[in-house]
Amino acid sequence: MVRVRPGQKTKGILQLGPITVPCAIGRSGLTRLKREGDGATPVGRFALLGAYYRADRQARLAGGVPCEPIRPDDGWCDDPRHFRYNRPVTLPFAASHEKMWRDDHLYDIVVVLDCNMAPAVKGRGSAIFFHLARENYTPTEGCVAVAPRHMRLILSRLRRGAVMEISGL
Repeated sequence: MVRVRPGQKTKGILQLGPITVPCAIGRSGLTRLKREGDGATPVGRFALLGAYYRADRQARLAGGVPCEPIRPDDGWCDDPRHFRYNRPVTLPFAASHEKMWRDDHLYDIVVVLDCNMAPAVKGRGSAIFFHLARENYTPTEGCVAVAPRHMRLILSRLRRGAVMEISGL
């Protein structure tokens, strides 16, 4: 469960049973009507489909969410006009995309949320992930982000079929 912190639209609290940790959310806060590029974190219930991790920076992840290493040529299409919109792609890729292999550490662990995935509706948001936060929990572009130690703790407790509920509006 993710809730916004009172009076702080870009910071939240993530709770999993007895675990309660701070999290960052989108620069525009929460929304019920997600639009590509709006910087908002969508409200809803989203299955955790699978995780990626940087094998050159850490060991394989424990837990019930399927995981695989990120490769340098991994990307994610964020171009609403492209038929691969909101899907993984292989780089180089001509349409607009996000690089999964990043210089910063935000995607050292990244979990794909089932947001606008089946089917992807053009313009309703792409690359909505659960990933690592910056040190000071600055806002995301619409994702949910936590500290690395909290991510590992959370993933170790998840089982297949896990769902993230984002609420608070």
